[in-house]
Amino acid sequence: MTAEEPTVDPARCPLCGGDNACAMQAQHRSGQPQPPCWCTRVSFAPDLLARVPEVARGRACLCPRCAAEGAGPRAC
Repeated sequence: MTAEEPTVDPARCPLCGGDNACAMQAQHRSGQPQPPCWCTRVSFAPDLLARVPEVARGRACLCPRCAAEGAGPRAC
């Protein structure tokens, strides 16, 4: 028996599970052009990115709230 990899929803923040407001994912889902994603205008601290579960890295974006609160001891 093999363990199944957890499902990653690219439209959900991997830290809090909320909507990540990813314009790139919205464009992929709808096929409609979107403005540049909010995440292209911010920097993410390495310690914040380190909290993203390995399975979600490169597959789901953080939400604006977790990104903004990421400088604190706990984002979500």
